Formats: sequence, structure tokens, C-alpha cells
Amino acid sequence: MIPRYSRPEMAAIWSPESKFRIWFEIEAHAADAQAELGVIPKAAAEKTWTAKDMAFDIDRIDEIEREVKHDVIAFLTHLSELVGPEARFVHQGMTSSDVLDTCFNVQLVRASDILLADLDKLMEAIRRRAFEHKDDVCIGRSHGIHAEPVTFGLKLAQMYAEMQRNRARLVAAREDIATCAISGAVGTFANIDPSVEAHVAKAMGLSIEPISTQVIPRDRHAMFFSVLGVIASSIERIATEVRHLQRTEVLEAEEYFSPGQKGSSAMPHKRNPILTENMTGLARMVRSYALPAMENVALWHERDISHSSVERMIGPDATVTLDFALVRLTGVIDKLLVYPERMMKNLNQFKGLIHSQRVLLALTQAGASREDSYRMVQRNAMKVWEDGADFLAELKGDADVTAKLSDAEIEDLFDLGYHTKHVDTIFARVFG
Repeated sequence: MIPRYSRPEMAAIWSPESKFRIWFEIEAHAADAQAELGVIPKAAAEKTWTAKDMAFDIDRIDEIEREVKHDVIAFLTHLSELVGPEARFVHQGMTSSDVLDTCFNVQLVRASDILLADLDKLMEAIRRRAFEHKDDVCIGRSHGIHAEPVTFGLKLAQMYAEMQRNRARLVAAREDIATCAISGAVGTFANIDPSVEAHVAKAMGLSIEPISTQVIPRDRHAMFFSVLGVIASSIERIATEVRHLQRTEVLEAEEYFSPGQKGSSAMPHKRNPILTENMTGLARMVRSYALPAMENVALWHERDISHSSVERMIGPDATVTLDFALVRLTGVIDKLLVYPERMMKNLNQFKGLIHSQRVLLALTQAGASREDSYRMVQRNAMKVWEDGADFLAELKGDADVTAKLSDAEIEDLFDLGYHTKHVDTIFARVFG
């Protein structure tokens, strides 16, 4: 995790203190269940909980691990130093993966809750700006080239719908990852009763893993990190749109430029889209974590630890980075500077050319073949591209066109309102 791109709440989930606290809770809840079964003395389970309010000594755990070369054993050794002799009953019938995997899923669930809250705030910002600019007409572009009119509100509504889908994906991914495995070596429950797993799962807010080996199946994690990658891709799509709209030649919208902010060390006039460029880079990183998560699915037999080093990195890095990017995007949308006048200027840059499809359709309705209609419209359109001519004037001066359409009919085809008549219908579909 890089502090520059980390927010405290998300980073705290992945701190050693949080990890060891979760490990302790798993062990203590398991001890309670074992005591109820009579496997260990109830007094031992109760004594284990005395460590609840104690601070774990991270340096001490690290010191032990340097000797024993095993992180869970190092933690259990330190726990015995805090609890006393009764700690020998902790971890009865369990294996390290029971603690590690269950903890990892708890962390991913908690991270999901923060990300879902981030998405809610982002969607609210997008929604507010969408209604603000619902009727601000701008040019729609395909291949980067002027196509037909849309509204800026529709651009934002599309962003909202995309993030709404992403939220549903993350809810499903959260549910899928929220499982607990306390099944012992190779997952057979030979040395621990399945009821212990059920008890720990309920206490930790998880569901039981129906069948584990010695690890929770990694297809769950592959899906989870893939969903994070999809969300990151949506962030990049929105960021790229803002970056294009901020280009000097376009300048229909731009990131807020605060008082005192400087855009370039060399050129004082610069106002660069640095936040959306940053989000583009962050999105690339989040997506990159999905591939190793998929490669983790194929472990040897009942378990190996080839996934372990990967997850120690991608767990915190993917969630922390996505959290930061979502919050940054919310700020960009919230303060986005929008220029309707510039939108209209750009829309009219090619003197009515954007109405070519309406003319084409009108000619076919008037009896011309589609091929002839296309030829008539295109030859007049090319004069606009190449000579800067006025499209309406050229059409009115074309005898083949006027043989099918009157001047009044041609002029009526240049009405912008024709293109925005269903905006309310689309908004109702998106926002309800």
C-alpha cells in the first residue's frame, strides 16, 4: 500500500493490529465452541478471552516468527504469553489455513462495505449532476467524430447506470466471499467438529464454506478481484471521458482548478486533468490484481501456499487503491466544471452537419431509394467537411434534394429538440 493513495479507514483493515485481532477472535470463538462440546475446559475458553482487551505486541510476534518461520505459530506463541498455560487448548484440531483464510475473507468483507459506501456516494454525486444538466445539449461522438446530439445529463445518467450495475456486482461478490472454513487439515473435520465452524462463522458474520480442502476455494477470490477490476474499468471510462472533454479543442467540461493550484512547472497557463489521469493509472493497477487472483485458483491437491504471497499483496493493494479512486472520482464529479455554451458552440461547428441522418431518412420517406438518398446527403456533407460550407444552404441548393423536400421541410429537419424528446423516458428508466 502506498500512503499517497491510501485512506485511513481502508488501510486500517489491513494493518497487523487488525489482522491479529481477527485471528484472536477466530481462535477465541472456536475455543468457545470446543468448550461447549467438552473438547476443552470451559475455564480455558474463558481465560482465552482475557486477551481481548490486551494489545498484541507486533514486534514480539515478528521476533518469534523470525525463529519459527511460521506466522500463525508465532501468533499462538505470543497469545500463550498473554493468556498463560490455558492457551495450550487454543487452536485444537485447527490448521493455519482455518485462521488465515477466514481472516482474509473477513477483511475482504469489511473492505467491501467501505467500497459499497464509496459507490453510494459516487452515485449520488452523479445523480445530482445528471439532473442538473439533463437538458444541456451537447454533441455525441462516435470514433471521436461528431455524430448526433445528446445531452450532458444523458452522459451522466449512463455513468450512474454503469455504477449501479457495479454495485450489484460487488454486493454479489461480497456475499460470495463471506465464507468461513474451520475444517482442519485437508478439510475433513477429522480433528474438529463441523459445529465449531458453524459457531465461528455466525460469530464472524460469515457463512460456512460447504466444502473446503485445507483452504477456501480460490474461485471465490478470483471472482471478487475480477469485480474490483470491472469497477476500476468503469472508473477509467468516466475518467477518460472527462479527459477528452477537457482537451483545449473541446473544453466542454473540466476538473475543478482550485485557487493557488498550479498546472505546470514550466507553463503557467496550464490546467491539466491530473486527477482523472491519476485515476486512469490507478484503474490499471486494480485490474492487474485480477489475473494473479485467477491464477491462484489452481493449487496443488488439497492446498499449497503459492497463493499466499499473492494475496498478502493484492488484498490490501486492490481494495485500498479502488477505495481511493472511487473517492477521488466522487470529488471530480461533485466539482466538475461544465460549459453548456461551449457544448453548443462545438455542436454547431460544422454548420448543421449533425442532422444528416434526419435528411437521409426524410428523403427515403419522400420516395428516394436509400442508395440515392445517401448519395445526395453525402455529397453535400462533404462540402461542409472540405470547404466549410453551410449544410442547410447546400441542401436547399441541391435540385435533387429539393425535388423531394421543400425548404420548410428541410429546415424542420434541423430541430435539436427532435434528438432530446426521449430524455425524460431514459431518465425514468435509469433513476426510477
